[in-house]
Amino acid sequence: MEFRRLGRSGLTISAIAYGNWLTHGSQVEEDAAHACVRAALDAGITTFDTADVYAGTRAESVLGRALAGQRREGLEVFTKVYWPTGPGQNDRGLSRKHITESCHASLRRLQTDYVDLYQAHRYDPTVPLEETMTAFADLVRAGKVLYVGVSEWRAEEIAAAAALARDLGIQLISNQPQYSMLWRVIEDEVVPTSEKEGLSQIVWSPLAQGVLTGKYLPGQQPPPDSRGGHSEAGGSMQRFLRDDVLTHVQELRPIAADLGLSMAQLAVAWVLQNPNVAAAIIGASRPEQVQDNVQAAGVRLGADVLRRIDEVLGDVVERDPAKTSRG
Repeated sequence: MEFRRLGRSGLTISAIAYGNWLTHGSQVEEDAAHACVRAALDAGITTFDTADVYAGTRAESVLGRALAGQRREGLEVFTKVYWPTGPGQNDRGLSRKHITESCHASLRRLQTDYVDLYQAHRYDPTVPLEETMTAFADLVRAGKVLYVGVSEWRAEEIAAAAALARDLGIQLISNQPQYSMLWRVIEDEVVPTSEKEGLSQIVWSPLAQGVLTGKYLPGQQPPPDSRGGHSEAGGSMQRFLRDDVLTHVQELRPIAADLGLSMAQLAVAWVLQNPNVAAAIIGASRPEQVQDNVQAAGVRLGADVLRRIDEVLGDVVERDPAKTSRG
């Protein structure tokens, strides 16, 4: 396993992080989830990412049980706050009330006294940023949160939050965006701002929700047992299931084969070539998927390979910074 520093901090994390969005507590039975976590630990992964909203809070509970008995100091446990977790008007957003209460609930579910990184899952335009950052700072000072990050924030939002964090004497060290060969919207604005402000990217969906594995074929329906064929999970990946995208993705096969890599390994290795990326988050429903993906750690792709990938994918790549996720 390769390890990298997160932002301009002293925190070291595994370059491959294990995440449980769309799996633990919903698509995958608990025994299978525990097997995947064991596979991640055996492969040298120390960084685990979740969120209070995943599977309606169940994902945090499953991860807490899966990690029970592990040496806590040897792990980096990350979670997030923002999306609704209850019926009340204050069970959502980035108010002091919701941040504080959600943090305490996450700690209970994760069976830990603190989280290494607490992330604002989206930007909340309805709450003063000063209130949000002060609530985070108070959790840091209370020892319940070690570092603070954000997810899917735009460049100007990151800059404003980083300035407030400095004023409050805490560190904003990460952003968690979607990033893959097919989805590069962070490159023009978010990455340069993050480099300036001392943040790294912890990227989700490096496989474009499985499309970059090559298992989805143009002109064919997604396999019924795949994420693309799932009635709920598949909805978020329709942009990648167009025939023109799938046709270009199949043209990556010879590049992966020339390097002795699987398609998944090529995709994960690609995002890790960006020097502002500290980790790529992988998910899994089977231990074999973890074992395959982790082999991308430490792979170096030459400039000629990166150029070939760009030529193959052409205009199906999304680069518009305005497409930063708000949903």
